[in-house]
Amino acid sequence: MNTTIKHSGGMPFLKMHGLGNDFVIIDARGVANPVGADLARAIGHRYFGVGFDQLAVLTTSDQADVDVAFWNSDGSTAGACGNASRCIGRLLLEESGKDAVSLRTERGLLPVQRAGNGLFSVNMGQPQLDWRDIPLARDVDLINLPIEGSPGAAGMGNPHCVFVVEDVEAVDLASLGACYESDPLFPERTNVEFIQILDRETIRMRVWERGSIITLACGSGACAAVVVAHRKGLTDRKVEVRLDGGNLTIDWRSDGVWMTGPATLVFSGTLSAEFLDQIR
Repeated sequence: MNTTIKHSGGMPFLKMHGLGNDFVIIDARGVANPVGADLARAIGHRYFGVGFDQLAVLTTSDQADVDVAFWNSDGSTAGACGNASRCIGRLLLEESGKDAVSLRTERGLLPVQRAGNGLFSVNMGQPQLDWRDIPLARDVDLINLPIEGSPGAAGMGNPHCVFVVEDVEAVDLASLGACYESDPLFPERTNVEFIQILDRETIRMRVWERGSIITLACGSGACAAVVVAHRKGLTDRKVEVRLDGGNLTIDWRSDGVWMTGPATLVFSGTLSAEFLDQIR
């Protein structure tokens, strides 16, 4: 990847995106993890930093091809990021020449493989469907939460609250997303998805990401949306999810929820010593 931290004081990085869900990726394999909340917030600022929906920091792993830690732009951490995992998987596949690689995240081991035609697939694991694992504040019906609109909940390494609506374009995403992100039922806050059922194999989705605001796509959110929609009896297990940034294919199989979509490298760069010294 050629993004290893140099001793000159600069910090190389890559900018990638999956359907407009954008990431800064820092390769810290072989060195001490350089990133904390202050640096994550500084890099994530879209005017004074680089800007991202999530930051991914890669470190050496003894159980997978790489360990990955995810940060939101507000300096909080995320247990999983599906689109970023696909992007990292692409980098590792190209670097190693392997047919498949694995990432170790807070979510667990995530296998990534080529899917052809410039697409990549990641197994995001089985959804978390116990209220304590998502987590929720108390035991409730996960298919119809006691929240206006009867959303469903599922965990994909991070919590998701999924509303089914008649017209997703009419939703005031900024207002409602911010409101439900901090609902007391979600003690660690939540991602908020609004979905419209087009048919049993197609849904339209818009998303508010916890700690990020509105994003063009959310891989773990797309996975959770299909899980909730299927459990409500509205879709099959394999669904095309149409997001603001493009389409993902989600397939809830016996071994986990597989997500397939593109992974795009935008540019490489180096955070200057001047920038880093302002944070230290």
